[in-house]
Amino acid sequence: MPDVRPDLSVVVPALNEADSLPELVARIADAAAAAGLSHEVWIVDDGSTDDTPAVLERLHAADPRVRGLEFTRNHGKAAALAAGFAAAAGRYVITMDADLQDDPAEIPHLVAKLEEGYDLVSGWKQDRKDGFVKNTSSRFFNAVTSRAVGLRLHDYNCGLKAYRREVVEAVRLYGEMHRYIPAQAYREGFRVTEIPVRHHRRRHGVTKYGPARFLNGFLDLLTLMFLSSRSASPLHLFGRIGAASFAVGGAILAWFVVQWALGHGLRVRPLMLLGAGLVIVAVQFVSLGLIAELVVAGHHPETGYRVRRRH
Repeated sequence: MPDVRPDLSVVVPALNEADSLPELVARIADAAAAAGLSHEVWIVDDGSTDDTPAVLERLHAADPRVRGLEFTRNHGKAAALAAGFAAAAGRYVITMDADLQDDPAEIPHLVAKLEEGYDLVSGWKQDRKDGFVKNTSSRFFNAVTSRAVGLRLHDYNCGLKAYRREVVEAVRLYGEMHRYIPAQAYREGFRVTEIPVRHHRRRHGVTKYGPARFLNGFLDLLTLMFLSSRSASPLHLFGRIGAASFAVGGAILAWFVVQWALGHGLRVRPLMLLGAGLVIVAVQFVSLGLIAELVVAGHHPETGYRVRRRH
């Protein structure tokens, strides 16, 4: 049978964005048609409490290329993207936010960059239409992340991205890991780049950004750094810390043993307590490394989302 896979799968996480979805779907169709690309749209309703489910029903009835997944409750953007990636059938996958701040007219430019040989193309909102606090915190976040993972991008947080299928099949999404898809792809050896994209002011609804997401993002950055560099053997990391602690603590205790052998009287001193404490810490780090080895060997993270209905 001939391959009926569409050229594009556009994945759109949506939380209370009923007012934006009809225009967004129409503009996606226009952009795909202008580029001569067949497409499908997967809108993932992340536990919306507005009319998003009803809007999805109407959009699917009007155009079967528009598909929907409804979560039973809010699970977060990473879970929504994971569900969309699993459902997408296109050769290329585009992600964008549902609030119309991302411009579907950029889709042909993203695809053109993929066809130059890149595996992931991230949007860069050079002229970002957000408030001072959000813009400032985002610049700080991007600078720290770029330095930490070794991949220089101006805008890790941009929802507008394009991927080859191999990338979406390789990344693991949970927590706030959607922010670090470019970093994961880069660590897996994929070619990653970015291009400037237009960004618009929000016209409907309210922002989902908050301080908790900022903090969670940095905690997940630590997780990414650990998993990327040490997932094959956590004992290598914890074992080295334990070995260093044991070497220092053991040397201190050995000095006291030599003093005792030479006939000097021993009494409890702060330095002796420090040596004993470092040896105990060394044992704990090695034990932690062994436990982490068991976790890495037998644990596969789950996204934890539940789909209520598939249109």
